[in-house]
Amino acid sequence: MKTRFIYNPCSGGNRRRPGFLAELQEFVRAGGPGAGLACTERPGHATELAGAAVRDGCDHVVVIGGDGTINEAAQALVGASASLAIVPAGSGNGLALHLGLPPEPRRALAQLQLPGARTVSIDTGTANGVPFFNVMGVGFDAELSRRVNLLRNRGLAAYVRSALAAYAGYRDLPVGISDGAGAHLELDALFVSVGNSDQYGNRARFAPGARVDDGLLDLVAVRRPGVLGIAPLVARLFLGTFRRDPRVSCLRSGHFVIRRPAAGLMHTDGEVHETGATVEVTVRPRSLRLVVPAGCQTAAEPSRQHEPDPSWKRNASRSAR
Repeated sequence: MKTRFIYNPCSGGNRRRPGFLAELQEFVRAGGPGAGLACTERPGHATELAGAAVRDGCDHVVVIGGDGTINEAAQALVGASASLAIVPAGSGNGLALHLGLPPEPRRALAQLQLPGARTVSIDTGTANGVPFFNVMGVGFDAELSRRVNLLRNRGLAAYVRSALAAYAGYRDLPVGISDGAGAHLELDALFVSVGNSDQYGNRARFAPGARVDDGLLDLVAVRRPGVLGIAPLVARLFLGTFRRDPRVSCLRSGHFVIRRPAAGLMHTDGEVHETGATVEVTVRPRSLRLVVPAGCQTAAEPSRQHEPDPSWKRNASRSAR
């Protein structure tokens, strides 16, 4: 069995653990002649490395990095026979946390060696043809991603500082949203996010109940809260009750069309792109093979934190009227 490890030395967690690369090299050497290690050197390099691993006949591609690195590598694995394994080493680790993977890389590597690891198939998404695996968005969260990507040191504190700096001067985005099944929203949104998983990262769960294997994506459109409403809205992100806020409108579908007045930014797994005024978001059901270590939660075996929150349907119905 051939395994290729892809390590991003610039991911937030890896920068904080400069000695971890030597440990990883020893881990790979212990894996025998079928294991190899490659380090990313530039944006987009993980896609090239994962594509090379597929051509070399690798069975598994293990990514040690954050959501951006996972996104790059997974682009080359969609529809391939090779499977992805995640060792979270980013600043947010949204997809890894949704899956219940250990947030510490050494523990994640150790779990990959345990008996009982299995391969499952999960959904992926595209936004105007750009792949995403955790979450995409337009509006304030795209602007926030742009600012955060300019920072050298990331993490929850950096996100909070960047959000506060961007919030006051940000103008709401008039949007029309349709899901192809008759639901339609018109609102001035602070932001619109579409999730494959339930969270952005750092355990900020904007779509409680979202699953990565149900053939559906979860959309939330958020109206700007008043000054006194900001703290309760943010608290709901971490309490798992975000969808119950009256400023949050929700839809669940395999296809969305988001229309805004002009072209602008969108982000896919935190990476920012310029795109058109219309953003078409589509699910690709069970299109990525994923290795899940023994003892880790999968979408097919949800814990209580992944039980559907009935408020998503209520909010969608209210907002569509």
